[in-house]
Amino acid sequence: MMLVTSRETGRWVIPKGNPPAGIALHSAAALEAKEEAGVLGLVCPTTLGTYRYRKKRPNGASLMFDVEVFPLAVTAELSSWKEQSQRERRWFSLAEAAEAVDEEDLRDLIRSFGPSEFKAATQRIGILAAVAEKSKVKSMFAWFQRLLPKTGNFFELFEAHAVTVAAGAEALARLVQDGNRDHVREVIEREHDADEIIREMLRTVRETFLTPFDRGAITSLIGSMDDAIDEMQAAVQAIDLYEVSKFEREMQDMVAIIVDASRLVVEAMPLLRDVGRNGARLHELTERLVRMESHADEIHRDGLKRAFKELGPIDALNFSVQREVYKHLERIVDAFEDVANEIDGIVIDHA
Repeated sequence: MMLVTSRETGRWVIPKGNPPAGIALHSAAALEAKEEAGVLGLVCPTTLGTYRYRKKRPNGASLMFDVEVFPLAVTAELSSWKEQSQRERRWFSLAEAAEAVDEEDLRDLIRSFGPSEFKAATQRIGILAAVAEKSKVKSMFAWFQRLLPKTGNFFELFEAHAVTVAAGAEALARLVQDGNRDHVREVIEREHDADEIIREMLRTVRETFLTPFDRGAITSLIGSMDDAIDEMQAAVQAIDLYEVSKFEREMQDMVAIIVDASRLVVEAMPLLRDVGRNGARLHELTERLVRMESHADEIHRDGLKRAFKELGPIDALNFSVQREVYKHLERIVDAFEDVANEIDGIVIDHA
């Protein structure tokens, strides 16, 4: 997480400011991040929460301000920016960032990101190799292993798949920002990686004697995750086919929700290793996923309505193209809601 120093005291804070009239709050947050921290990216329109702090005004008054916090997935760092000479910027781990800020409510919001403990699957290459490495048994004990009921490597595969979905979401975000077709190829490659993982999962389900959850729950959960990246592939293929180069604000907002939803899924997967202890946190994550899906539905309707008003009477072909892109973006978010529902089902059965 990136923090910046305040101009007055030099303490570590997040970029913030008063929203200009006529601009959505999350768009204002992205503008502040660009001006104060020199970073670009898609900002999720669903707020993480709020915190309160006291600010001293030039006239001597010390007033309380409420700040709404929006997550922004950074895709570019500028070499020069508006307040470069007035502030320092620095990347922190989440734990370090929480300790660096003064406001207790802001610390809680930073901690709510919940860093994942899963490390092996974060590498682009060798996801399955890392999974296989964890399950190796020395040859001298192989005969003994065959006598034992198999338990499989389900959690590693869930986590690897979630990381792959998140990587696809980030590539989709870069595509709607700069339009570079390399990102189309990356999303497709990530989808192929996810296919390899789900094939391994289905094979493991067939061959495993003891499973951590009901077999139907396992296949439904990873299937809903796979639906998300399948729709990402469908979205970028439509964008490439119709040569879409301009992405409306509503499209960017929906993609920002997709990026944040994928982050929540990456956090949730390792928690499934101990549902009883992590049930409350899993419920918080799924509740946010459902809330984000509802928000995305509103954005989808607004985007379609605006496209129809602006293009319907004069450019039916362009309207049809935009509707196709919106359709796939909506299906991606719907798939993440399905993931949330599957996780909730596991929590109900096992917590």
